[in-house]
Amino acid sequence: MGTLNLTKVTKSFGATDVIKGVDLTVNDGEFCVFVGPSGCGKSTLLRMIAGLEDVSSGDVMIDGRRVNDVAPAKREIAMVFQSYALYPHLTVRDNMGLALKQAGVPKAEIAQATDKAAAMLSLDALMERRPAELSGGQRQRVAIGRAIVRRPKLFLFDEPLSNLDAALRVQTRIEIARLHRDLGATMIYVTHDQVEAMTLADRIVVLRAGRVEQVGAPMELYNNPANTFVAGFIGSPQMNFLNGEALGLRAATVGVRPEHLTLDRGAGKLVAKVSHLEKLGGETLVYVVNPTHGLITIRLFGEHEFAVDEEISLNYDENKLFFFDEEGQRLY
Repeated sequence: MGTLNLTKVTKSFGATDVIKGVDLTVNDGEFCVFVGPSGCGKSTLLRMIAGLEDVSSGDVMIDGRRVNDVAPAKREIAMVFQSYALYPHLTVRDNMGLALKQAGVPKAEIAQATDKAAAMLSLDALMERRPAELSGGQRQRVAIGRAIVRRPKLFLFDEPLSNLDAALRVQTRIEIARLHRDLGATMIYVTHDQVEAMTLADRIVVLRAGRVEQVGAPMELYNNPANTFVAGFIGSPQMNFLNGEALGLRAATVGVRPEHLTLDRGAGKLVAKVSHLEKLGGETLVYVVNPTHGLITIRLFGEHEFAVDEEISLNYDENKLFFFDEEGQRLY
């Protein structure tokens, strides 16, 4: 079992409130991702679950046990950080098995556990190397393997892919998703990258300024955002926000995703000038400027050509629009 319950959890540094009353349940075997901009409190919240930060008020429960005053080593959790934190003088095998050795586990059991983790992470051929002989992606896999051998109730990941290049991030992301399926373990993962959140999570927790804005499955948040913050944060490129009054619609702000806009060189509902073009091969992103609504992004499938400053018309399907009030809350 590996369930987590947070009840009215807060964290303050002096007079500064960082976490402002978080309530959350993470179910056994769930992959839960904390996402939000820098400074929103997601890493602080993870460190409070791990016991690396004290809880100012509220309760942290792991499998029904209150752990507020329990030392990190006694919480049955394993944490993978952005930095690999490997011992440079130890081999891969010894790095992965160190926690078990310190706990007095017999050598045969350590060998069995490390060999099993190595097979899951394709590290078999690297077990006698030292960290300096490994690539960044391999080092991160060793750090993950070190967590696996401990067989924790909760796996906690704090932006583990941030130090990897784009190709390695994709590869390692796939490996983490496969690992979750194979282990069936409870994983809590912190990232500022909403693409990682969308592709890994069973449920996403969107945080802003120490508060939970919305919790839900990735496509639930994409299709039914509670407010303009969630609507703008989930989805890449982000949702366009237009002036509802200028469009003659009954909302302060109207949202439309880039893929729900179409371009028409003839008559359309909006007229704008092309500002920039991003040709990505499989898709083209067209950035246009309208004097009332500002910068608008359109995503088109395939390859397209437009000239900068070319005047074009935009159309949209009203059934694909999102409507928000003056406070940014979703109307319908």
